[in-house]
Amino acid sequence: QVQLMESGGGLVQPGGSLRLSCAASGSIFSIYAMTWHRQAPGKQRELVVTIINGGSTNYADSVKGRFTASRDYAKNTMYLQMNNLKPEDTAVYYCNAREATRDYWGQGTQVTVSS
Repeated sequence: QVQLMESGGGLVQPGGSLRLSCAASGSIFSIYAMTWHRQAPGKQRELVVTIINGGSTNYADSVKGRFTASRDYAKNTMYLQMNNLKPEDTAVYYCNAREATRDYWGQGTQVTVSS
């Protein structure tokens, strides 16, 4: 079992920045990738970024150049640095960890971009 806990969400003005964190605990040795997803009101959950262990990081077109994802393997934590935020980035952001046979999800953290 893997437990995930997100933090760092909040209210920010357009053009502002936030950094989300996702702390992983439990049987983390089996994780081969981690992702950030987001879900806006009335919309389907969408993939924001995927980080493969020791490998590539892939971003959705909508966040390229503005968002940067990283992992601190010593702290078992994944981060999402979000810059130049736009109102359309408003959503609940979810952390996800992938094993060979299942996914784990955090509880989500709300990000609201509004003036």
